[in-house]
Amino acid sequence: MANSAAVRKPKSGKSWLMTIILILLAFTVLFPLYMTIIIAFKNPSEMTNDIAGALSFPASWNFSNFIEAIRVTDFFRTIGNSFLITALTLIVTIVLHSIAAFAVGRNKEHKKFYNFLYLYFISGMFVPFSMLMLPLVKEVSILGLDNKIGLILLYAVFYFPMNLLLYTGYLKNIPIALEEAAYVDGANTWTTFWKICFPLLRPMHATVAVVTALGVWNDVMTPLVMLSGGDGSDTTLPLAQLLFQTKFGTNYNLAFASYLLAMIPILLFYLFAQKQIINGVVNGAVK
Repeated sequence: MANSAAVRKPKSGKSWLMTIILILLAFTVLFPLYMTIIIAFKNPSEMTNDIAGALSFPASWNFSNFIEAIRVTDFFRTIGNSFLITALTLIVTIVLHSIAAFAVGRNKEHKKFYNFLYLYFISGMFVPFSMLMLPLVKEVSILGLDNKIGLILLYAVFYFPMNLLLYTGYLKNIPIALEEAAYVDGANTWTTFWKICFPLLRPMHATVAVVTALGVWNDVMTPLVMLSGGDGSDTTLPLAQLLFQTKFGTNYNLAFASYLLAMIPILLFYLFAQKQIINGVVNGAVK
């Protein structure tokens, strides 16, 4: 009886195999990060073509690369634009996408029209941006939306299919009996959503926020084609970082220093929301 109740331990061979795979996967992430850090602190004269020189620590940790990167990219203005665009996109995304997911998710099981809407919106995940780029540039130019407002609206549309999939999956874990009890107490649909469902969606809000923020914060192509007709006041940080790349070469020291500076805000945001993200991913799995 005791033997049958005992927990079976995994075979040592499989454990070692998984450990090796995890180490290799960690290496693919940590090695580029290591290269970014040491190159950001090196002097240009220390950049060599041999592998040993590229992997070596800098002779002296040089912070002047960060100062120069801040000056060249007009860092505080461009990161302010990136922060404003990302923050407003998250607000619009979380509010509108959760409302749409509530309407579609609670009705698609027993109403064919909502099931069609769900499949129609999800199919947007398979449409590449390159197909829409030129028509969108022409359209936003005609409508006068080739600015930060138009960019925010486009991001809200682009991330809607993925976020709808995440929200509707998580809604399956919220008992519908809670909503029925609210209806019995006299609450309408809006009150039920804002008072019951929206707070319970908090783990998925965090997941959607980080996934969307990562895409918006690091995006280069969409601002490049949408904001190219402006005076440059709406330039985002990824666009400003293109200055380090010219047809004659790339200033890796300044570029990597700027990349590290740009990585700090989104990394802090992820660490802050990490617990909620894990809960959202686990509980939002499709049953």
